[in-house]
Amino acid sequence: MVGEIARLKKAVPLALDWLSDIAMKQEENLTDELNSYKIELPYWKGSIRNEYFAAIKKWRIYGPIWHTGQALKSLLLGSEIDFVEDKQKYLNAALESANFLLKNQIWDESDPNHGLLLAFEDVVGKITTSGIFEAIDSLFILSDLTKNNLYRERALGALDFCKERLYVKGKGYFIDTYDPAKNEPFNPYNYDKTTGVDGRPVIDDSVYFTAWKLTGNEEYATLFWEMIDRLILDEDPPGNWISYWPNNKKKGYFHPRHSFWWGRPFLVAYKEGKEQKYLNVVKRACDWYINAIRKDGGLFRNTYTDWGTESFGHATSGTACAVILWLEYKEATGTTDYNSVIRKCLNHCISMQFTNPQDKNLKGCILEKVLPPDGTDKSPYFIRDLGTIFFIQAAAKYLGAY
Repeated sequence: MVGEIARLKKAVPLALDWLSDIAMKQEENLTDELNSYKIELPYWKGSIRNEYFAAIKKWRIYGPIWHTGQALKSLLLGSEIDFVEDKQKYLNAALESANFLLKNQIWDESDPNHGLLLAFEDVVGKITTSGIFEAIDSLFILSDLTKNNLYRERALGALDFCKERLYVKGKGYFIDTYDPAKNEPFNPYNYDKTTGVDGRPVIDDSVYFTAWKLTGNEEYATLFWEMIDRLILDEDPPGNWISYWPNNKKKGYFHPRHSFWWGRPFLVAYKEGKEQKYLNVVKRACDWYINAIRKDGGLFRNTYTDWGTESFGHATSGTACAVILWLEYKEATGTTDYNSVIRKCLNHCISMQFTNPQDKNLKGCILEKVLPPDGTDKSPYFIRDLGTIFFIQAAAKYLGAY
């Protein structure tokens, strides 16, 4: 453990500096970023430029609302780590990111989209529901740290919008996409209509549970527990949910953060009611990662049902998320079963950090992906902010700041 802490003392501040100094936009408008998905937002300062092609030294915009929300959480948690020195710097950066989120939320009670966070992602002109939820937890954390109820109010407003406009009551799932121009849900993913399901239980960060505990509003509780019940019904294989996008049941592969997204809320459910069935789901999710993790602690974007992978398309963010899940399961149960793999995977994340690169845009970030060869000698490094973001969150959890 001493060795990991020594390495984290060097790696975490570098990672925080990359988020706050390099990846965070300082301009209110887009400049030379690639905008392949034609994302239009009224304000950009404080957002995280989330994808970087090292070969051409260009940034690309993708899912800026939820990526920035998770980066905001990392900046807040990083600023709480004892050995991090410039805490105010990271808090100031977090406030800029929060301002970005609030300026891209519709906040007008006369507008039918009041409360909507403009979480554009990969479907041009459409909002991704999960992209809203993955930004919310950071606003709750910021509200607690600053004692400013504005952030809590805005988070609850976004949750209310989704509850009223996108949730399928009694079914335990949300419609995945929303068209803000037409003020109506939109389904681009061609779900099997015979099942009667056109969405997913979007339960990221258990934000409806948090809202319930903050307000006492039983409607929030109903949504959370209906989604938990739905997840139990649909779990397949153990510890994962292959029928939910972005897994691909037809091709038989899994997304690297899938078991984290859907397995982790069962810890919250277990802590609330102490029902063993909930803890059993978390254990299966933890063990799914044990099978998926490679010998050196790495993980791949596509892991197949036979545990095989492709040779390229790494996903360091998946390794970091596995560490968070194992640590929280350990916290809930006292088990030491995952100690060695936790250390191995943390060290793997640290080994993926650029500490002395020629390209200044890389310094401090955690490499997410190595692209397959294309016949040239250009750099195969593909940077996604998520490797750095979830590494910081995993480090904060390991060090007791989360």
